[in-house]
Amino acid sequence: MTSFWTALALIAAVAVSSPSEAQEKAPIAPGSNPLVRDRFTADPAPLVVGDTLFLYVGHDEAQRDEMFNMREWLVYSTTDMKTWTAHPPIMKATDFKWARKDAWASQTIEKNGKFYFYTAVEHDASHPGKAIGVAVSDKPTGPFTDARGSALITNEMTPKGPHSWEDIDPTVFTDGDGTTWIAWGNRQCYIARLKPNMIEIDGPITEITPPHFEEGPWLHKRAGLYYLTYASLDRSTQRDEHISYATAPSITGPWTYRGQLTGPGQNSFTIHPGIAQFKGDWYIFLHNAALEIGDQKGAIGRRAVTVERLHYAPDGALLAVTQTQAGVSTPDR
Repeated sequence: MTSFWTALALIAAVAVSSPSEAQEKAPIAPGSNPLVRDRFTADPAPLVVGDTLFLYVGHDEAQRDEMFNMREWLVYSTTDMKTWTAHPPIMKATDFKWARKDAWASQTIEKNGKFYFYTAVEHDASHPGKAIGVAVSDKPTGPFTDARGSALITNEMTPKGPHSWEDIDPTVFTDGDGTTWIAWGNRQCYIARLKPNMIEIDGPITEITPPHFEEGPWLHKRAGLYYLTYASLDRSTQRDEHISYATAPSITGPWTYRGQLTGPGQNSFTIHPGIAQFKGDWYIFLHNAALEIGDQKGAIGRRAVTVERLHYAPDGALLAVTQTQAGVSTPDR
């Protein structure tokens, strides 16, 4: 999602160049980008369960020059990172009875034998603005149902932000001691601990905004180091979002800015990271707007999910990621 509304209205009308006839007829190598080609998808969030990786995405349905039209969430699965299985939609935004619309970015986590789905929607008039809900299922493929009957986080709970959509893009992470944390935000990045029941905030909400933070945070941990990866925007020099990251010795910080990880997604103002280790390798999921389906070209509200391999330097730094059409269809370097 995004807050750059005026600029996006102009970007929405920009068409994506059509592939050449030769490209259209070329066979598609398994594992190449985009991963889903029969519909527009965005905001990828991976979850590994045993020998299967599940990928949760929003479904972009914008028509013509619409900005965003997202009504439901989808999930795909793979056991080899090359072939993907589509499952039925797991939930609609309006399945949260207190929500009006907008099936925005989400993440699912497994705990206590259940699967908890955290996501951003537009709240009804009782709590105007974006809010974060939590749903639950016995299976990673759903269906998911509202776990609270009310929002987990509302706009009133984070009054610092200058706009009504700062409470979006939740990321959830369970630490080695079993404690689960949730981070989220637009322009400001917030973090809070969750109670063991996974549906209540436990303690204060803390701001941890790193440099150039725009939205789309993602938490993960490797070799004792905590990573906060996010969509970034240096408004003095950049037109489109990039991916940057920060690291910390503890989930509560202090967070140190480590720089830019990727450039922008092709033809897309927004970008959104999701990171997972699967069968010994690390991957970063993103989105761009390079897909064309029939007469619909990619746009701000018609995006396509991609994946690239992720590598670490000996000191734990993330190595820069180049976004490609090949994706993971070719051998690792």
